[in-house]
Amino acid sequence: MGQLHRYMFRQLLWWTIVVAASLTCIVWLTQSLRFVEMIVNRGLSATTFVTFTMLLLPTFLSLIGPIAVFAAIMFTYNRMVNDSEVVVLRASGMPHFKIGRPALVLAILAMALGYLNSLYLMPSSYREFKDIQREFRSELSTLFLQEGVFNPVTNGITVFVRERSVDGELFGIIVHDERKPETPVTMMAERGAIVRSETGPRVLMVNGNRQEVQADDGRLSLLYFDRYTFDLKNIQEEITQLWREPRERYLHELFHFDKSSKEVHSYSQLRMEGYFRLSAPLLYLTYAAIGLAMLLGGDFNRRGQLLRVSIAVTTVLLVQVATLGAKSIGEKIPEFAAALFVIPIVTTMVFIAMLASSRPKRRKHRVDSQKEMAT
Repeated sequence: MGQLHRYMFRQLLWWTIVVAASLTCIVWLTQSLRFVEMIVNRGLSATTFVTFTMLLLPTFLSLIGPIAVFAAIMFTYNRMVNDSEVVVLRASGMPHFKIGRPALVLAILAMALGYLNSLYLMPSSYREFKDIQREFRSELSTLFLQEGVFNPVTNGITVFVRERSVDGELFGIIVHDERKPETPVTMMAERGAIVRSETGPRVLMVNGNRQEVQADDGRLSLLYFDRYTFDLKNIQEEITQLWREPRERYLHELFHFDKSSKEVHSYSQLRMEGYFRLSAPLLYLTYAAIGLAMLLGGDFNRRGQLLRVSIAVTTVLLVQVATLGAKSIGEKIPEFAAALFVIPIVTTMVFIAMLASSRPKRRKHRVDSQKEMAT
């Protein structure tokens, strides 16, 4: 790579980093707002919160990376076109494919990093993220921390706490249990606390009552108590029950199972996630080919390249939508899995061919004038 190509590569790399960092910060800020309640209501420290949400960055980069490379190529080469740098390079006899070589090299390097991110970094970080999230949710001291809110602890169990003291004592407790719809139970107590026992965690309630409605005749059974314990063992088991989501799994865990396909939960979703991991990094090269073919193909236009830029952006959006649509449809129709590879590969081949075969058109009047001068 000569000095010119190194200069172009540095420009492309710089703008890729800038765009990727900017988009990542925007997406990270919008997504992290969902977890602000962990600081407000659950006493999570700011450092732990930042570490917790930073684990989502590899997931964001899998979508932002190809777009950042495309944006860097469009900005750099559009500036070179407007500054007539591309015109000079064309006049020196440099073909379009060679002018676009730094962008293709960047796209290939980014694609390699994309595979590293997709196959290892993303599942590793997202698995850690979900493990921490499950730990927060299963932590007994945080189950009833939200005061003045009806908290859906698990399916069929809703808990309301009017106030919680610093040492963990609860005041104004309401527990509604409708796991058995035919006999719903409501328990109310003045105060209580979450305690541990040999059989598991329990809620100890003091000075309250237990109300149960009979399904057959609608009769209300009311029991007053001084002390009453509500077992949380089953609830704890439901919360901590571990099933790895598709994004948490490594590639071999998405394709190889000990059970038959009919016995595996969400088998089609797991398979499509694996195919998507293998095909998504190809978009780096696809988007680079689209940008180069649109900006370097054809003649120089003094009025700007707005039309070509618009076509490139529209094409990228269509490819992105088609890829995500194929992934979604493939979860229901497995035959659509091949489309995840066909779309980026065919698109790349088409635009690379356009770039390699494009030649600047010579003005007709210039050709005629040259002929007249020759005669």
